[in-house]
Amino acid sequence: MSRWFATCPKGMEYLLRDELVQLGATEVREALAGVHFEGPLATAYRACLWSRLASRILLPLVEFDAATDEALYAGVQAIDWSTHLAAHATLAVDAHTALSKLTHSQFIAQRVKDAVVDQFRQQGGTRPGVDTDEPDVRLNLRLKRDRATLSLDLAGSPLHRRGWREVQGEAPLKENLAAAMLLRARWPEVYVQGGALLDPMCGSGTLLVEGALMAADVAPGWRRDYYGFLGWQQHDLALWRSLLDEARQRAETGLKALRPCFFGSDADPRMVQTAKRNAQGAGVAGFLVLEKRDVAHVEPPAGVERGLVITNPPYGERLGERAQMPALYHALGERLRTQFPGWRAAVLAGDAELGRALGLHAEKKYALYNGALETQLLTFEIRARDEAPREPKPLSAGAQMLKNRLEKNLKHLRKRLVREGIACWRAYDQDLPEYAAAIDVYAKDGGEPWLHVQEYRAPAEVPAETARIRLRETARVAGEVFAVPRERIAIKTRERGKGGSKYGQFDQRGEFVEVDEGGLKFLVNLTDYLDTGLFLDHRLVRARLRELAANKRFLNLFAYTATASVYAAAGGAKDTTSVDLSATYLDWASRNLALNGFTGAKHRLMQADAMAFLRQDRAHYGLIYVDPPTFSNSKRAEDFDVQRDHAALLDACGERLANDGVIVFSNNFRRFKLDEAALAERFDIEDWSAASIPFDFARRADIHGCWLLRPKRAPAAANPWDASRIKR
Repeated sequence: MSRWFATCPKGMEYLLRDELVQLGATEVREALAGVHFEGPLATAYRACLWSRLASRILLPLVEFDAATDEALYAGVQAIDWSTHLAAHATLAVDAHTALSKLTHSQFIAQRVKDAVVDQFRQQGGTRPGVDTDEPDVRLNLRLKRDRATLSLDLAGSPLHRRGWREVQGEAPLKENLAAAMLLRARWPEVYVQGGALLDPMCGSGTLLVEGALMAADVAPGWRRDYYGFLGWQQHDLALWRSLLDEARQRAETGLKALRPCFFGSDADPRMVQTAKRNAQGAGVAGFLVLEKRDVAHVEPPAGVERGLVITNPPYGERLGERAQMPALYHALGERLRTQFPGWRAAVLAGDAELGRALGLHAEKKYALYNGALETQLLTFEIRARDEAPREPKPLSAGAQMLKNRLEKNLKHLRKRLVREGIACWRAYDQDLPEYAAAIDVYAKDGGEPWLHVQEYRAPAEVPAETARIRLRETARVAGEVFAVPRERIAIKTRERGKGGSKYGQFDQRGEFVEVDEGGLKFLVNLTDYLDTGLFLDHRLVRARLRELAANKRFLNLFAYTATASVYAAAGGAKDTTSVDLSATYLDWASRNLALNGFTGAKHRLMQADAMAFLRQDRAHYGLIYVDPPTFSNSKRAEDFDVQRDHAALLDACGERLANDGVIVFSNNFRRFKLDEAALAERFDIEDWSAASIPFDFARRADIHGCWLLRPKRAPAAANPWDASRIKR
């Protein structure tokens, strides 16, 4: 068994994880822009051949520290390259660097190549050549925080290059992004149910070709004639040929049974011809009907009653200026509404504004990246024309009371929210005992809000069905009061996970929403975890950190998504260091910092246990923020209990605190008691708990505690020449 890493565009990680499991991978674990997995060589070959979503399949060879040119060269030379590469072969190196002392990717790639070539030259004189297009072996070097991972690239070239595309348009859609769109839109399910696939702005035909190959069970890599493992010394030719034979048999069987149910059109006749040539190259031209037609005149094909309309409209660069795009999206939405009742639809919108221009309520929204551009995939169920809108049932007496209370809260808070520019806040917190929930609002720039409903666990005496009804009523009432559609409401039952952890995972959508707070931007995830990535009750704590951070080095322990570090950086901190044990949260933290323009060596992200970091670190900080969990029993660190261990933690922080520094300590354990007796000898302590609770959390004045700790100043030494002290 070997360990592998499949790369993919951001937003596809969970889809790729599920795909790799279906291909036989084990120990599958998603990461940012990729998925770790294990399996024999056959699994990696199968991923290269069958993955519709992956960009590359990497075999990690070695990890090592590479803070200097010399360390990088030595780490590469430590590998016996004769086991991977013949002396007469060719190689290429891709290098990527982030948050490291070595910052020039081309220089890094050159040094990796030099280390490999020099080893061959030293051993026998013959050295490999360089081929940047189709080398026998392609290496991938990723350097992050001075830690290098060197891998062999089995794909050799990006796997989205299927081998069938002969020509492309001005803004081509990558094949793996097209596959992700089709999977999110449930195309395989639609096809099995007898539906058709229609793209009214088909461009070069990528969605239609990918949809046909998917329905026909054709391996996406079947037509490729180049892979990065073909010149690898450990390539198993017999195994690869057997997998190709299997793929060929499945393709022949699938194409024989494929229904001719693929329809495309485009206003540009040149694109129609391009799509036809690409379909011919993919071997599916006979199953597609392609024609010139404007989107305003698109309609279902004759005799086709249901299916999936899927498209990637322009965002303003390909067919016209940005100002013209809302009208185009509106025309598409109108056509879908009037001409395609009973169909499913999926539209990849350039941004939320263009998505709203469709005029349709999305069933779901997914963040997908088209190159570097973050886009929204919107999916819809289009209601039949003769289906009258359902009249909502009258609210129960309890639900009406809840609605009255929520409207009262909104009226009471609205003016202050507007005056203070607050976009993320708590609207309701168990105000009525029967509706034991918290309702939080998340928004950006005054845009349409998202609602996050957390239902506290119902008492044992409340029947489960009653609790479910109340939860549905809470979501309905919240949607009505805030005029928010159901798809913008996330609902969770707040229960602690095993070991007391409050960070249990709920879903695996990987959907992030950008919101505003304090003039800064943050990414929240409303569906996948209990907490969203932004603790709303700490809004004033973060603001205080911004005030205290000017010209200070800032340390953020238990950093989570580093919202506090963003505030400190915005307040003029000299630098920030964010420490957390979770790689997932550190990736999230990195995105939050970058979203606000805080990147580079001044903003460190450290994956470490907080206590271990404090023991090893030798820097001193002017401001330290400590917001630990109530309990933690991670396998990678010692067990932590905030009541038991906080004094030792704060004492360790004191060792790293500058003489004029401040520790801001907070936690959400409501029965917490600060051990002032143990801390008073070293610190002057200010209890800032009451002042740190925002006005929208007034009902939960004990939701967290907050203290400011400053080093005690040594008393001034007595002046031996003080006349009052001289005995006469």
